[in-house]
Amino acid sequence: MPQTIGVHATAATVRETIANIELAEREGLATAWLTSGGAAPDPLAVFTAAALSTSRIAFGTSVIPTFPRHPIALVQGAVAVDELAPGRLRLGIGPSHKPMIEGVLGLNFDRPLEHLREYITVLREALQQGKTDFVGKRITAHLQLPAPTGVRVLASALRPNAFRLCGEIAEGAISWVCPLPYIRDVAAPALREGAAAAGRAAPPLVAHVPVVVTDDAEGVRASARQRLFIYPRLPFYSAMFQDAGFPEAADGELSDRMIDSIVIHGSAEQVKARLREAPSFAADEVLAMPVPVASDPDAIARTYAVLGEVARG
Repeated sequence: MPQTIGVHATAATVRETIANIELAEREGLATAWLTSGGAAPDPLAVFTAAALSTSRIAFGTSVIPTFPRHPIALVQGAVAVDELAPGRLRLGIGPSHKPMIEGVLGLNFDRPLEHLREYITVLREALQQGKTDFVGKRITAHLQLPAPTGVRVLASALRPNAFRLCGEIAEGAISWVCPLPYIRDVAAPALREGAAAAGRAAPPLVAHVPVVVTDDAEGVRASARQRLFIYPRLPFYSAMFQDAGFPEAADGELSDRMIDSIVIHGSAEQVKARLREAPSFAADEVLAMPVPVASDPDAIARTYAVLGEVARG
């Protein structure tokens, strides 16, 4: 059966990223996702350019940190994308983490869930109603757009309270490096609880899944360790990993068994089989992040092809 699968399309340059987005559309993938952190190019600027060379694929941000940008500034970028690609933007946002917001940016990381609740409220009012006049504890915003947009607002979630908040007011929850059993046993129930409390249906749960088609398991682990080593050292992620059954995360360790629980890798048939299991772990959508392997330069191309095959059913 077809599955809703998107891909993290980031590459070394903006031109290469746009080429990946075009490839994802040709493969039949649902969404091209871009992150937003450090010196990475602004994803809304990249999507504005990619809108001119694509016609179907949705665009998703996973995620844009909220503390550095007022929501009206984010609305401005989202409106530009929506005008060129109507209804195709999924605006994923999140508060990020204290080491980044305070340590790198010098901003105050205060009451992140309260801040996120107000931020989502402003975005949804402005983008979907065309107007917001909001005065909250954390955010004030007054804006009138010419017309509502088709932009949907999702949020990142890691711990149960964040998934409950997404269930209550967002149009989707996006996990990041969460093992699939954690999605099933912790995240999805919390998302449903939040939705039930608000009297609404649970929105989609988008599960971030690193993936690569290759037989070099040690190469996969080396690449994953290089890219994911920081997460067990961040308090919220460390707590999530410990809840998921990895006590070594308390010491900031990213063990081989943690990597193998996060990253789907192996032959094409093995990867397809594991991806097709994702719905049984309560993942409504898969946000696949191709993992490069130094010894296997063709692995990324094979991975895109397998993702497209699963997406097409």
